[in-house]
Amino acid sequence: MSISNRAAIVGVCESPRRHAPQVHPYQIQMECVVDALADAGLELSDVDGLCVASGDWAEGGGVNSVTEFAEYAGLRPTWFNSTDVGGCSYIVHAGHAAAAIAAGLAEVVVISYAATPRWWPLTTPSFDPFVFPAGPGQYELPHGPTLISAYALFAQRHMARYGTTAGQLASVAVAFRAHAANNPQAKLRAPITVEDVLASPMIASPLHKLDCCVVTDGGGAVVMTSAERARDLRQKPVLLTGFGAATARTQLSQIDPGLATPATLSGPKAFEMAGMTPKDIDVAQLYDAFTITVLLALEDLGFCARGESGAFVADGQVTLGGALPCNTDGGGLSSNHPGKRGIFALIEGARQLRGQGTGVQVPNAQRALVHGLGGTFCAAATAILTV
Repeated sequence: MSISNRAAIVGVCESPRRHAPQVHPYQIQMECVVDALADAGLELSDVDGLCVASGDWAEGGGVNSVTEFAEYAGLRPTWFNSTDVGGCSYIVHAGHAAAAIAAGLAEVVVISYAATPRWWPLTTPSFDPFVFPAGPGQYELPHGPTLISAYALFAQRHMARYGTTAGQLASVAVAFRAHAANNPQAKLRAPITVEDVLASPMIASPLHKLDCCVVTDGGGAVVMTSAERARDLRQKPVLLTGFGAATARTQLSQIDPGLATPATLSGPKAFEMAGMTPKDIDVAQLYDAFTITVLLALEDLGFCARGESGAFVADGQVTLGGALPCNTDGGGLSSNHPGKRGIFALIEGARQLRGQGTGVQVPNAQRALVHGLGGTFCAAATAILTV
């Protein structure tokens, strides 16, 4: 059974909050769920499916997050999903929800997320499970890797292998800041140049401060239902036409020498299901926790050849008017990034196809690609949306 075009996004909401001191993440989730349902013309009583993955400290949840939030929201879902593979989890949820809807296991599914890392009082534990002194992590523990140093290693290798420059990395941040300038909700809106990025403090070489995502509070929600029911609701249905997900590795010692990420698996699956190629895509929302994540996604998803992403972005191809406008709301580099940003990519993908882009709007967009990653390129999910 194919899930292509069997389910549609019918409601979306992105919280305008960027700093929400003393507000629990579940409150933000609830605000977004109510508004997303209203956007669709539905009510809480219509919901029989729920997707939540709040396992990180500042997300306020835990191993039972989906049941905890269901209780908070007054929902009693008969289908639910709490798959958590990091930042792309909510794109994974969209694919799983489409399958559940197509199979008749659910009729109206809410996917929701929120986090408040700017104020959350609980500190992270003294250990990182990726480098725990037992099991696989023991072999990386002596090297003391951190999240950002791991991404910096990917960037260093890309520069050494393909000749990518720090200026090319910086051009990603410049492009997405230009999109954020038109988004009233974006955390950072002031224009920047490549020189500004290179002059910002070095965080983990070669990644400067402006190569890194903003840290915000925030949340979002997406409502999905069957393609048939979607036709009778308030908004233009945005169909899930293609979907793919994959995992690859966790430990840095297992990185592919050519820097291939699991997008090389999730992307082709999504394109095959949709019956499309990269040339068919009008707009893309690519996970941008760091500038290097965009370069690797462009290559792995087939928008440019291996090693050519630096020149691709430096030539302006990811800006409005370029070959592939990306992160039209400003992305995680400028708009918001509470932690798992996949849901915001999904929301902006749907908004673009509705003609409701919050930053810049791609004229007559009909086909959007939404792509996310989890961990340090440990997992990936790709969705193709159409109208």
